[in-house]
Amino acid sequence: MDLNTMGQAAKEAAFHLATASTAQKNKALAIIADELEANAETILAANEKDIQLGREAGLTDALLDRLLLNPERLTGIANDVRNVISLNDPVGSEIDSKVLENGMSLSRRRVPLGVVGVIYEARPNVTIDIAALCLKTGNASILRGGKETFFSNMELVKVIQSALEKASLPAASVQYIEKPDRELVSQLLKLDDYVDMIIPRGGAGLHKMCKENSTIPVIIGGFGISHIFVDESADLDKALNVVENSKVQRPSACNSLDTLLVHKAVAKAFLSKAAERMSDTVSFVAESNAIDLLGEAQDVRSAQEGDFDTEWLSYTLGVKVVDTIEQAITHMRVHNASHSDAIMTNSLKNAELFINSVGSAAVYVNASTRFTDGAQFGLGAEVAVSTQKLHARGPMGLEELTSYKWVGKADYLARP
Repeated sequence: MDLNTMGQAAKEAAFHLATASTAQKNKALAIIADELEANAETILAANEKDIQLGREAGLTDALLDRLLLNPERLTGIANDVRNVISLNDPVGSEIDSKVLENGMSLSRRRVPLGVVGVIYEARPNVTIDIAALCLKTGNASILRGGKETFFSNMELVKVIQSALEKASLPAASVQYIEKPDRELVSQLLKLDDYVDMIIPRGGAGLHKMCKENSTIPVIIGGFGISHIFVDESADLDKALNVVENSKVQRPSACNSLDTLLVHKAVAKAFLSKAAERMSDTVSFVAESNAIDLLGEAQDVRSAQEGDFDTEWLSYTLGVKVVDTIEQAITHMRVHNASHSDAIMTNSLKNAELFINSVGSAAVYVNASTRFTDGAQFGLGAEVAVSTQKLHARGPMGLEELTSYKWVGKADYLARP
């Protein structure tokens, strides 16, 4: 596999996509959605191969859940593509405009980034999400999924490329690195002659590797310890509903709850409720001052060094009792609160202090961390959740996959 050839093809495809009409791009997306459903049997059979190999390789239940496709999930993915069709195409829109004293009208116009390289792990739906968002915004993409999703991704890419050709767009608009060799990842990270941005979707190790080895700008995201702080003024029953949702609805997701912080004034009452509600499914990893308060919990162990820096992606939940909101915020600063974090409170003062102090990409007051999602934010499917501070933060939808150019218009104006 020659990545330089792929890069050249992607750059040429990006040139054509940049001038494609919204109608043409939407036609390709509609065909992708329809073909996903028409080829469901073949796609699900390929996914079953991946699931079986994953079981044989000893993948955890959480990883297998991220890998799994079923008829309902595949229908949901197709509908997500249709939702992208309904979204406004940002390409060509003007961010702002003004007329200078010399008579020149000056504006900033949204344009595609060009070629986006995405490296991701065991989530085949990412293949479709990225392809759909990149197509809508006129970007070509080079994808590299994990070996755990090989058979699923091969079938999904066939559907995408077939749809592109039916819509009279270059099949090279979406390309897939078929070989699992890590050396090819290293080559992709150095393909700066053709690739304009790298987006890794996976664990901290993948992000670190991309950041340290890429000669292309990298969007860092997806990883971060998610916290909920229950303060002394919170409605405990309502807060418990939010905590339970954040933890157990889909624990393998990057926006699921990792650490529960509880103010000491309500710790006894709240943690006894939490243990009673969640002990059948959740394993608690607690500091010593919280263990005795989790008396009804069936699975509790003492927190060890590194536990509060662990993104669990499972039914494990870290628990700590704090004396003040300031102590909760300090804990979060130390333990990588950069993704999605929430406070349960009836205090406007505490809510504002939390919002202003926490450095996460998404901060919530009395709402679940599970809302950090492109579809939930009305962005359509997301290409990633960025936790860095430049270019884009939080769920990256259509606008985050564009840049802009300055456009000046005048009546044969020369600079004096």
